[in-house]
Amino acid sequence: MNKVLYGVMIAGLLSGFLYACSGRNGLPGKVTYAHDVAKIIYDNCTICHRRGGTAHFPLETYTDAYKIFGSIGYTVKERVMPPWPADPNYTHFTHERLLTKQEIDIISKWVAEGAPGGDTAQAPKMPDYPVGSEIRTPDLRILVTPTLLPANQSDKFLLVKVPFELPNDTFASLIEFVPGCHNIAHHVNGDMVKYFFDRKKTVFNGKYVVNMQEDTVGLIKAFEALDLPNDDGTYPVLQKSVVNYLPGVVGQLYPEGIGGYFIPRKGLFLLNDLHYGYTKSTDIIDSSYINVYFSKVPPKRPVLEFQLGTLGVSRVEPDMIIPPNVIKPVKSKFVVPFDISILTINPHMHELGKSFKAYALKPNGDTIRLISIPRWDFNWQYFYTFPKMVKIPKGSTIVAEGVYDNTTDNPINPFNPPQTITDQRGSMRATDEMFQFIITYLEYQPGDENISLETK
Repeated sequence: MNKVLYGVMIAGLLSGFLYACSGRNGLPGKVTYAHDVAKIIYDNCTICHRRGGTAHFPLETYTDAYKIFGSIGYTVKERVMPPWPADPNYTHFTHERLLTKQEIDIISKWVAEGAPGGDTAQAPKMPDYPVGSEIRTPDLRILVTPTLLPANQSDKFLLVKVPFELPNDTFASLIEFVPGCHNIAHHVNGDMVKYFFDRKKTVFNGKYVVNMQEDTVGLIKAFEALDLPNDDGTYPVLQKSVVNYLPGVVGQLYPEGIGGYFIPRKGLFLLNDLHYGYTKSTDIIDSSYINVYFSKVPPKRPVLEFQLGTLGVSRVEPDMIIPPNVIKPVKSKFVVPFDISILTINPHMHELGKSFKAYALKPNGDTIRLISIPRWDFNWQYFYTFPKMVKIPKGSTIVAEGVYDNTTDNPINPFNPPQTITDQRGSMRATDEMFQFIITYLEYQPGDENISLETK
């Protein structure tokens, strides 16, 4: 037989054999947890679904996964898990939590076949994760005063100080708030109070927590109760927006020299709005903490921030009055006065949110895509960081568009029957609404577009 013909026949037979073994859809002929599924779970799920993680149950072992394999199949197929609300066909970001179609098909096949384990002794090992963070082990962890949250149906807003004293002045690349109760903590807006060492004998006196709803004393009296002034009665330096949190947020580390903070030897973190949602019928003690990641170098380019919409640089149009039984679109627009480089963006809505989209219109009419969230999820409000900085030229108009669903078709509408909802001129209660687009940026420098923001 002609050697060439013989080779073609063998290749054809081998191809057919492999095709039969892998199935007509390109999937393995037999899918098992050990050989196929464990790696997908470890690569995408156990960062949260582990003992000591932020999720409500672990997925560390085959036994863990088998208990809920039906739920795994459903949430993966519907792209509910891993949670990543942003549309990857519109824009890409660092650390995207997305499964490929092949991975989804493998899990679907595994579920359909009854979730076989295979030789679980040969399954890959779960990665080692840092305890108490999704980033890495922090250099310093400071506990927030444990707080009793009595069972009730109302929001709670606390003003909390978290003092510290270090051996020397230093620098930090990131300050991260980690809630003890992820399903109760709604948000944190945190600042840093910086003391000159000889003007404040101790930062540990005074109250640590003031309930801003019960202790109606006003902000100045609250500051005095927390013993924030210097010993001579003057006030120290306050650096805004140092440690922030929203549901699902993971702190963002930037490349060395970008972002970061000067940390004084003596100071405190001031959680201006430690906002807790409903605790319903159970008393809860929340034990949150702050992680500090030190840096060897000072911040060369401190990041800046502004926001569109509620409490921001541009108003919401037409307004933030959402009548019952309507689906209402809104937008907010802002013209940037100079060239900027965007690093991170954070869309923010509450429970009536249905969708969110933002983009920039350059002076020449070109569109710069920023983010699209077709299906808003109140429980996952990430800080989205671009793979590289995005230049927005001077004179460009940043546009944020949102849609609110105040009907009974919205499963998390806080009221039934629906009621008129507004932003109450900046109220942060979950049952009121907000429309914000928060932008973390630098003043543009040539070459910013080529700087990678990918970090391990």
